[in-house]
Amino acid sequence: MKAGWREAAFNNGWTYRDWVPRAAAGTLVSEWLADRYRHSDAGLWQQRIAAGELDWNEALLTGDRALQGGETLCWRRPPVMPGGGFLRHTLTALLEPTGARPVHRLGRFTSGLQVCARTPQTRALWSKQFRPDGGCRKGYQAWSQWVPGLELGQCLTVSSDVVERPHPLLGWIWGPEPFDDEPIRKRLSAHSELELLERTAEGDRLQVTITTGRPHQIRIHLAQLGSPLLGDPLYLMNREISATATPGDGGYRLHAWRLSGLPHLREINLQVDPPSEGDQALRNSIRREK
Repeated sequence: MKAGWREAAFNNGWTYRDWVPRAAAGTLVSEWLADRYRHSDAGLWQQRIAAGELDWNEALLTGDRALQGGETLCWRRPPVMPGGGFLRHTLTALLEPTGARPVHRLGRFTSGLQVCARTPQTRALWSKQFRPDGGCRKGYQAWSQWVPGLELGQCLTVSSDVVERPHPLLGWIWGPEPFDDEPIRKRLSAHSELELLERTAEGDRLQVTITTGRPHQIRIHLAQLGSPLLGDPLYLMNREISATATPGDGGYRLHAWRLSGLPHLREINLQVDPPSEGDQALRNSIRREK
């Protein structure tokens, strides 16, 4: 095992809770869950019911049955491997003994600055600043395909929506606006500011500043421009989304670099530079891929 890597481990399972709306009355539990969670069909949910993994109003669900509406369903997902590491080997789990918890989210393969707080009051105060109407500005370094028309030192504003599109593995997924008539279930406004820091034969190194924290916003906005992150397995050229990748798959390089605008720290700009050896490793991996 690589030095510095944590051993793979089973997690302790996870419980998912759902409140059933009145409009779902008469629908079978398995059918309702299959429609809500597109990664599993009704047959698989029936297997989970038979295995004793689901509760109905805090009592064991012993068989598939029609919903009444207004009840609570719980799925007690059993421990899994290797995905178990994604629950136990996380920043939240590692910080648990200290009492600190993350205030905002970073993508699984995004490195850099992460703000944490020890008290619920501070977390609540600071988390508001990460909302679109808050005063927090987050700056990232990103390696992407060349951005057409963007020259060294120039800035470009991207304000296209992040939209929810169909995906064969997940049902729906956030992505860029499609070129064709592909259905869109939901859209969120988003705002990103790009500045070109460096241009190489492999691609562009960008500073990307965001005031909205939409799901996978930087990855999606760069794909919207036709310049997805180098090595991104999900968001591809021509605004396409891979049918075999998911948002948790890595390969791209994105670094949370700068942060400003937090209450009581308004005059302080936080900054964590990416390691220089990481940039060189990225360049070498890109050359190998080519």
